[in-house]
Amino acid sequence: MKERMEWGLLGGRIILGLIMLAHGLQKLGAMEHTIAMFDKIGQPAVLAYTAAIVEAIGGAFLIAGLFVIPSAILLGLTMLGAIVLAKLQMGLIGGYEFPLSLLGLSLILAFTGSRKLAISEVINSKRKVLNSVK
Repeated sequence: MKERMEWGLLGGRIILGLIMLAHGLQKLGAMEHTIAMFDKIGQPAVLAYTAAIVEAIGGAFLIAGLFVIPSAILLGLTMLGAIVLAKLQMGLIGGYEFPLSLLGLSLILAFTGSRKLAISEVINSKRKVLNSVK
């Protein structure tokens, strides 16, 4: 059962990572538009930059399996912000359903992590070997 769960968490980690990386790169690639969009909902430019960077780097870290739990927490907070600041007034369907789904996946990864095919697991296992030799 544990092995199957790790494969499921890997799938969720990669999917969330790809989505967030794509959205972050899209924001960074059109920063003027991103800033204008944030300004339209009354949010400062610094928040536009923060969201874009967190999405891009957090997504890349999830794909690689680095800092999975902190990345998932930051991405979850970003989705919570998107829901509250931009999507809530639109209602569930056609409004906040997508960021709510991403928030849910972020919560799962924040609580469980994901070790399958993660670079952090390779680093930790090498550390354990080196420490046992000393």
